[in-house]
Amino acid sequence: MGYAVVAGAAGRLLFGYDSYGNVCGKKNSPVEGAPLSGQDMTLKTHMFFMNSCNPEIKDMRLGSTTLCVSSCPEEQLSTLEEIQLFADTNGSFLCVYSLNSFNYTQSPNAGSLCPRLPVPPSKSFPLFNRCIPQTPECYSLFASVLINDVDMLHQILRGIMSGRDTILGLCILALALSLAMMFIFRFITTLLVHIIISLVILGLFFVCGVLWWLYYDYTIDLSIELDTERENMKSVLGFAIVSTIITAILLVLIFVLRKQIKLTVELFKVTNKAVSSSPFLLLQPVWTFAILIFFWVLWVAVLLSLGTAGSAQVIEGGRVEFTPLLGIRYLWWYHLIGLIWTSEFILACQQMTIAGVVVSWYFNRNKNDPSDHPILSSLSTLLCYHQGTVVKGSFFIPLVRIPRVILMYIYDTLKDKNAYTATAINGTALCTSTKDSLKILSRNSNHFTSVNCFGDFVIFLGKVLVVYFTVFGGLMAFNYNRTLQVWAIPLLLVAFFACLVAHSFLSVFETVLDALFLCFAVDMETNDGSSQKPYFMDQEFSSFVKKINKSNNAGAERDKDSLRNEEGTELRPIVR
Repeated sequence: MGYAVVAGAAGRLLFGYDSYGNVCGKKNSPVEGAPLSGQDMTLKTHMFFMNSCNPEIKDMRLGSTTLCVSSCPEEQLSTLEEIQLFADTNGSFLCVYSLNSFNYTQSPNAGSLCPRLPVPPSKSFPLFNRCIPQTPECYSLFASVLINDVDMLHQILRGIMSGRDTILGLCILALALSLAMMFIFRFITTLLVHIIISLVILGLFFVCGVLWWLYYDYTIDLSIELDTERENMKSVLGFAIVSTIITAILLVLIFVLRKQIKLTVELFKVTNKAVSSSPFLLLQPVWTFAILIFFWVLWVAVLLSLGTAGSAQVIEGGRVEFTPLLGIRYLWWYHLIGLIWTSEFILACQQMTIAGVVVSWYFNRNKNDPSDHPILSSLSTLLCYHQGTVVKGSFFIPLVRIPRVILMYIYDTLKDKNAYTATAINGTALCTSTKDSLKILSRNSNHFTSVNCFGDFVIFLGKVLVVYFTVFGGLMAFNYNRTLQVWAIPLLLVAFFACLVAHSFLSVFETVLDALFLCFAVDMETNDGSSQKPYFMDQEFSSFVKKINKSNNAGAERDKDSLRNEEGTELRPIVR
């Protein structure tokens, strides 16, 4: 990261630069051997392509001279006199810096130092501050060369930066939806669970339909000249296929688990009681979100530096060309792994803190007299003793989670997070905690594993709802500028961020739910309910467990009766 910041120059990508190594909009340092470099371009914030409408530009592949100008010509300039008048009126000089504006009509070299006539009207939109020609014939040729000339990393970076306002708006949308979902789970009822499931089903069908419609729209209106549209069409097809598969799987899971809704609502009420004992738990996602925002801004800044890492070389005519550092630029894959790992580490710190609070509340004999400052105490324990556990957990758990089949999501997630709870209970390391939690859960899996799993599944549906509505907003917003940006990666980043934000806020209930389950299992292992060894669970939790056991016993009896009837059916001889 440090080397990328030192060697990179994100300003060249953000603001553009001329053919002489000057970044537009800032004061530049001179490049040895380039007499027109090192100029003060503070007031010249736009990047102007001199021969943007020249048919030879396609073969030259952006060999056209670029200049930093104060404004783009919004009307066609047909003569050198009009170019000179434009310079005198607007202070925007469209000829090479070495030629003074009063010599535009007198110099014999004006034909090679000034743009080819006529100069088409241009507009600074949407690629940062580039002057884009507005006539249809020039626009099509210019856009195809400008976009197809850059490599994939630069296309991704340009897509991110040109849609930066949209990305920020979508992140705020994801935050608002996550807050709404957290409020719903705090006061959840059976009706709300049905509403969440209905919204998820409608959202799945709606987003799938929009994706397939967009793919059809691309196929009938595809510009063969532009790589961006071809890439976007492939991305839309990929999104549509993946979304359809996810929709089918989730619909099957909802149908299979629909009978557990009533008991799941009871479980959430017990969970909310634990949350009520320390209401500041609901504020934990706020600082987690703030840290994630800071980290993501830093990560994007480093990504920009990686994409622009290069050294200046002087070529023919005193021009400057920036040669990319191939080795460092391929490290963006490593940088992507760092994004996932560090983001998971931040979320794991939150989960560990919440697990510590739940453990201290559960194993307190007097539930009406909670310990002082449980969140600060849990956070202090995390920082002093369990950083290694969280670092390892945040690496290995995503490593297992990435290729995981979605049907195993609920069960595996339950096991993963309980490792942090076991660490909070015993203070053991990650591997030991994972082993202990698996042993305890396997011995007590007959109590309310299925209900707990469906509770996790309902929370997962809440996350899906946040991500799908955010992605839908992104699809509508990015589709407006689809010809000039590859928006697949920006949309994936938005979806990933929405997933992290939703996970950050809703994992409060998820972690409390899973921590309570493991605490209950440990309680059952170490106590028998007698006066000498009473349970730590309160009366409400105990009555809920009795309901679960009654439901499980009724199901077992039905299965036994069904099996008995099948065994009693025998073939009888036919009596004539």
